[in-house]
Amino acid sequence: MHVRTLTGTLAAALLMSLPLLSGEAVAADPPGDAAGSLAAARVLTYDASGSAEFRSAVDRGAAIWNESVEGAELRPASAGQRANIRILADDGWPRALTTSLGNGTVWIGREAVDEGYNTVRISSHELGHILGLPDRKPGPCSSLMSGSSAGVSCTNPYPNAAEKAEVEDNFAGAAGSPSAVAGPVPVLIED
Repeated sequence: MHVRTLTGTLAAALLMSLPLLSGEAVAADPPGDAAGSLAAARVLTYDASGSAEFRSAVDRGAAIWNESVEGAELRPASAGQRANIRILADDGWPRALTTSLGNGTVWIGREAVDEGYNTVRISSHELGHILGLPDRKPGPCSSLMSGSSAGVSCTNPYPNAAEKAEVEDNFAGAAGSPSAVAGPVPVLIED
């Protein structure tokens, strides 16, 4: 009889504490995180100290990518910090040399600017190469990676949905990794 009472008491105590265990006492995912814990963005630093008159266009191009994707985040390098991306101004045509995903050098060429191409679009486009996107020429203005084939009148600096998805795929699982995908051979993409 004593065992039955003890068992009944323990069962009642357990049932009474169940709301505490399944309610606020148990840690829950933050609101809006239905898929569970998402990986943090892979931070890529850039050094635009050599971008001369294009510095604001470079910063805006980086901000556009930060607004557009979650898998990678572009930040200016701190003083003395080695950057993933080096950005330079020169008198040639814009181009990017990728050494691996998220790493390389971008040239904002004055030749295209002198012809009338938009500096923010150029910057955003070239950073797209560093994020793993190829040129898609010819293409419409709605495609950032169509580059110069969209014409001088095209000033759209934003990636389209497919371009955003491709960058997200490129960086899936790469968060926190200093060099997610190393390529054995640098690739120069002249636009």
